[in-house]
Amino acid sequence: MMTNATQTDIGSLYRDHAHWLLGWLRRRLGGDGADAADLVQDTYVRLMVSGRFPAPEQSRAFLARIAKGLMVDMHRRRRLELAYREALAALPEDSAPSAEQRALTLETLARIDQALDELPSKVREAFLCSRFEGLTYSRIAERLGVSHGSVRKYMLRAAQSCLLALSEFEPV
Repeated sequence: MMTNATQTDIGSLYRDHAHWLLGWLRRRLGGDGADAADLVQDTYVRLMVSGRFPAPEQSRAFLARIAKGLMVDMHRRRRLELAYREALAALPEDSAPSAEQRALTLETLARIDQALDELPSKVREAFLCSRFEGLTYSRIAERLGVSHGSVRKYMLRAAQSCLLALSEFEPV
């Protein structure tokens, strides 16, 4: 059962479980203490922002669920950054974007990736098949076992999700 958190309750939750969470994350990250420590802090920030926290008997499972999601986000972002850096490395030096443009592009890619990740699997797969494999709506429909009309709806939904993610993005 979830309840509203008070500052004292969050402090207790941190005191009781932060060390455990750090070890749990460190094991899953191959011993990387710095990333584990960052994710512990991010987990508690996410908890505080939500204003809700678990009953004492559910604390570790709840914290682990938040941390696992943050860890997935971190790995996804790093894969995107690596792919982008590899693409940049293939460009002639005089056509490479500025550091500011690279940072904005990475943030944009991360937002689109997050928006797509939040979509149902068939919607996401239809979008990726169209945009990255170049499949027609008819071929996507065959692959997914759905109608051509469903693919059109999926594509509209995915495009709307991406546009919403980009419209909410205000670069600093």
